[in-house]
Amino acid sequence: MTKLTAPSIIPSRRVFLKGAAALGGSAAMLAAMNDGARAQGAAIPVGQAAPLTDFAAADGVEFQNGLTLACEEINALGGILGRPLEPYFEDTAQMGDATNVQAVQRLIDRNGVHAVINGYNIGSGAAIQDVIADSGIIYVHYDTTIGHNALIASDPDRYFGSFQGDPAEYWYGPGFLAFLKGLEERGEYTRNNNKMAVILSAGVYAANIANAIQEQAASYGWEISLFETVNVPISEWGPTLAKLRADPPSVIAVTHFLPADLAQFMVQFATDPTPSLVYMQYGPSIPAFREIAGDASVGVLYATVVGALQDEIGTAFETRYKARFGANAGHNSGAQPYDGCYVWATAAALAGGTGEPDNADQNRKVADRMRSLIWRGVTGTTRFNPAENTAYTYPTQTNDPSLGMPHQFLQIQDKTKGGLLVAPPPYNTAPFVLPSWIK
Repeated sequence: MTKLTAPSIIPSRRVFLKGAAALGGSAAMLAAMNDGARAQGAAIPVGQAAPLTDFAAADGVEFQNGLTLACEEINALGGILGRPLEPYFEDTAQMGDATNVQAVQRLIDRNGVHAVINGYNIGSGAAIQDVIADSGIIYVHYDTTIGHNALIASDPDRYFGSFQGDPAEYWYGPGFLAFLKGLEERGEYTRNNNKMAVILSAGVYAANIANAIQEQAASYGWEISLFETVNVPISEWGPTLAKLRADPPSVIAVTHFLPADLAQFMVQFATDPTPSLVYMQYGPSIPAFREIAGDASVGVLYATVVGALQDEIGTAFETRYKARFGANAGHNSGAQPYDGCYVWATAAALAGGTGEPDNADQNRKVADRMRSLIWRGVTGTTRFNPAENTAYTYPTQTNDPSLGMPHQFLQIQDKTKGGLLVAPPPYNTAPFVLPSWIK
């Protein structure tokens, strides 16, 4: 367990409040509710269970950073009705349901946390919720799994306090098909045939996305010409590429997500490319993908249903984040628990305060306020579907950008830089560019 305290570099309350509007929708509201109070009452413990070591540590450290920064800023605003936040952390290492549950249980038993604000943990996405339900506290996570939706809908009274801060992974499927439709309608892309290849790895996340694409492809005029599961990790893509080259599709969608594996696909694809748009899940967002793939990375599309926007609020957050944690800090991962903490803190202030473990009555009030919020943060708009306690996605579930979290599509256009946001409007900051291998 690690406990962090606010460092001396946090600006004074007076200076911080002057810039509160740049923090997003909740900062000014939270400051107003505190009404000049300073964060000097009894501390409110808030916990996080994150993979701080092992294969997902790069993300886990950023999850820790995101919650840390949110707590520091909220404390500078006066905390929650004058009470400061005190973060505690437990390592989930290789993750999995048993490890995740034990880490959260320690946060509750040892530290008495009033809320657990996580990034993601690999597992079923439906195990921690029972620990939360038994303790009566609030849980916000970014596991991005449809399993959460189903669990909450099965017993909303028991799971009142568990919230998924982003849309489920399922929405990557129909969202990708809608993105392609938008490119065609705007005249930015013309398919050369109706064939789409889908390549996935064995795992719930990759399979759910791939299955969603397969289920809805026909309604967008696509034929799935290849649906192939590969064993991972994988460095030799020859057999799969041979099938693609034998029957070239207009679009290749790879829902496997490890960056090194995806980079090797592009290196080998580039030696004899098919005239296909290439979309890949998650991996291209990691700098290692561009470092390994080099020139072959340019033109690749990827997406996220939750990430810092490249707008005034998102870029201001990136500046603060990197000033606090270093120029190479991964602000997109940190943005998840950062926004989740602000949503919870704002709802708690509206509800008259937080609730400790076993104070379900007060935490039900907090949860009710969370479900009623329409909140604009660095990742866009968070609005929860009250039947499933999960964020709506824009534009697939709602066509109003003020009522859903944007499903962002990015394209690598320079191997030395991160992806540029090409959709959805009105958040896009760069035009889509047809990859060089499509003539």
